[in-house]
Amino acid sequence: MTTSAVTLYHNPQSRSAGTRILLEALGIDYAVALLDFASGQNRTPEFLAINPFGKLPTLVHGETVLTEQIAIVIYLADRFPQAALAPAIDDPLRGPYLRWLAFYAGCFEPAVVDRAYKREPIEASASPYGDYDTVIATLAAQLAKADYLLGDRLTAADLHWGNALKWTTGFGIVPTLPVFMDYIARVDTHPACARARELDAALLATMAPSPTTSAD
Repeated sequence: MTTSAVTLYHNPQSRSAGTRILLEALGIDYAVALLDFASGQNRTPEFLAINPFGKLPTLVHGETVLTEQIAIVIYLADRFPQAALAPAIDDPLRGPYLRWLAFYAGCFEPAVVDRAYKREPIEASASPYGDYDTVIATLAAQLAKADYLLGDRLTAADLHWGNALKWTTGFGIVPTLPVFMDYIARVDTHPACARARELDAALLATMAPSPTTSAD
């Protein structure tokens, strides 16, 4: 389908890979603006004027500029409802949907980054996420209840979480518990996952090796 201009500022070796999966699942037309970290394209004045942090994903839709992974997930799934990837505002599942997206940004992401960099844990009562083990156990308990976060219905939250867990278990930051690996495999059966990764593999083949990956 056609829509007003959607542009994803993207590097396949960054968190914007998850945004590309969602865009493919939505079935909308979008353009990719490739940022090569090796040559510093994410630090140019032109890009910093769009996102002062120089991070990905960054998405532009018409006059709207969006940064932050979870803001982009919520915006896209709501803005293009024909794909039925987000519960409506009056749906009883809307609250849990938002909860698990917020849990990703507020708890999981900072917990796994702290773990990856071997940062000394702070007092759980002062930590925004409590402690790493509780974050992992809470997520595992939720995923053990059903096929997807909200039961038997796959949403944009699952596309995001499935990709995030694929990366973090692959890097050894999150344990490869059966409940996580089975969930990753289920989410990966969505055609958008294969399409996005094929497109990114082709894109990677054209790029110089990147010394690092970029935060969101």
